[in-house]
Amino acid sequence: MPQAEAHTGGCQCGAVRFRVTRLGRPSICHCRMCQKAFGGFFGPLVTAHNAVWTRGEPKWFQSSNAARRAFCGECGTPLAYETRFGLELAIGAFDDPKVAAPEIQVNLTDRQPFFAGLSTLPERHDVSDEWRDFMAGIHSNQHPDHDTNDWPPREKT
Repeated sequence: MPQAEAHTGGCQCGAVRFRVTRLGRPSICHCRMCQKAFGGFFGPLVTAHNAVWTRGEPKWFQSSNAARRAFCGECGTPLAYETRFGLELAIGAFDDPKVAAPEIQVNLTDRQPFFAGLSTLPERHDVSDEWRDFMAGIHSNQHPDHDTNDWPPREKT
C-alpha cells in the first residue's frame, strides 16, 4: 500500500512544527472568532485527519465552549482549530500552502462587507530605489519552509 505524501508546516519562529498525511476540505471561515484569532479578515483552515506535532507543542486557547485554538507560545503564529469534530490546521502555516487551496467559504454572516472587492483594489508595481535597498538589507529570522534538524541555526565557529 503506497504511503500518503506528508505535508509539513509550523510557526514563524520554528518552535512548533507539524506533519500530516491526510487532508480534508480546505476552507475560509469568516466567523468573528477566526477573524480575531488570525488578526485578519478570515481564517484559512484545512481539516487534518492525522496530524502530529513534530517539534514542540502549541499553546491552546479555549475560544468558546465548543472550540479551542492552537498557537505558538513563542511567536504567536495561529496554528490550529479543534472541536469535537476534529482538528483543522492553518493553511498559511504549511510549508507549501498550495496543498490546501480553499474550496469553500463558511460563516458568511460575519464576512466583512468589503471582502468581495479586495481583489479589485489597485496594485502597486512601481518600487523606488529606497524600497529596493530596504528590502535587500532585510535578514529574515523566520523558519524556512521545510523541516530542519535544529532551529534556530547554530553560529558557525
